[in-house]
Amino acid sequence: MVDSQEDPDMSDSVSGCTDIAAVTEPEVEALVKGICFKTGPPRTLGVEVEWLVHELHAPRLPVSAERLEAAYAALRTVPLRSALTVEPGGQLELSSLPAASLTECIGTVSADLDAVRAVLRAQGLGLVGLGHDPWHPPRRYLREPRYDAMEACLDRTGPAGRGMMCTSASVQVCLDAGYEEPGPLGHGRRWWLAHTLGAVLVAAFANSPLAQGRATGWRSTRQLLWTEIGPGRAGAPASDGDPRAAWARHVLDSPVMCIRRDRGPWEVPEGLTFRQWIRSGAPRPPTRADLDYHITTLFPPVRPRGHLELRMIDAQPGDDGWIVPLAVTAALFDDAQAAETAYRTVKPLAERSGGLPAPHNPLWTAAARDALADPELHEAAVACFGTALEALPRLGAGPRVTGAVAAYLDRYVRKGRCPADDLLDRLDGTAPAGPPPRTTAHGKDIRQ
Repeated sequence: MVDSQEDPDMSDSVSGCTDIAAVTEPEVEALVKGICFKTGPPRTLGVEVEWLVHELHAPRLPVSAERLEAAYAALRTVPLRSALTVEPGGQLELSSLPAASLTECIGTVSADLDAVRAVLRAQGLGLVGLGHDPWHPPRRYLREPRYDAMEACLDRTGPAGRGMMCTSASVQVCLDAGYEEPGPLGHGRRWWLAHTLGAVLVAAFANSPLAQGRATGWRSTRQLLWTEIGPGRAGAPASDGDPRAAWARHVLDSPVMCIRRDRGPWEVPEGLTFRQWIRSGAPRPPTRADLDYHITTLFPPVRPRGHLELRMIDAQPGDDGWIVPLAVTAALFDDAQAAETAYRTVKPLAERSGGLPAPHNPLWTAAARDALADPELHEAAVACFGTALEALPRLGAGPRVTGAVAAYLDRYVRKGRCPADDLLDRLDGTAPAGPPPRTTAHGKDIRQ
């Protein structure tokens, strides 16, 4: 997710931020360890659902900025319980409040989505659940200092950054960090599981095989874009060992996206890590506000923000498609018995990572490219979905939710398919007959 409010408590205004005392490396380590992992019993759950916005009766036509602005002005008058934000390319996102149960989370977001769809329908617009826009090239809708700086920074690694900003959408599941103590619901185990089970979630819910009307060769083009952005901005730290220490090092050693100013364009340094910024103190010493902002510019597949934000799932088809990944993920993390089974199921997959962090390792590459056509990912997904189905009633899920998960298991997972395969099937004679070629989102063959 890259939205206009990466941290609701932060503002793009930096008036007075230079008056705050500079931070030191030990202070940064202590702050990051304290604010990014708030341990305790897993009690709450949240979801962030992103959507592409399209013309209701002609979805392949681009929606003008004027029409988007009129629709979003109307939406701002609608009372919602979830936070409604706009992405750089005009995508919409609903972010739930922390919910006490899966049922509460689904009920709140479903009601908010009904209200949002009604307003958009009156404007001749609709929401579509796809991980990547299959028709249009990236086009900026929001013009703000944050996104000007982000675009300038990401352009240095190629066009993937603009695609991520403007043409991608996801379902992000937010989970409590977990207990301080070891065990199936301990924060160390949940951190490791998120980075390994995460590959299974990429594969099972892949839903972005197209770009500008053509097959990219990847079931999750959205996940490919994140990989192409590079490990400094979109990579994870090592998932073994102490999560707090690993994330603190990652924050310090990741490149600074921008140095904010009160007036004029923000500075976009090249290759300056936060650690180097502290040591050099140039162009000005970084403050606590700069640290907070720096963390919002890092986009790993699992981002600790007090809770764990799982960011690897493509937006899903249908009005209620987002419910299935939310339910499956909640069951496999928050039910102790299911969490233990999921851990044992995916543990053999960890060997395929080659010791490299997600998503820049062979396991995650296979998940994004081949999805459930990969035999080992297929086997793990079948087992994990079955485990989730058994656990969901223990989390209070009713027939609507268990029925949706069971239907997804039968339609896709058991058959080694994902929603991306449906999209490929609809291409007239252009769907690959076998495993897709290993190309980037921009058509370059990477088999060599």
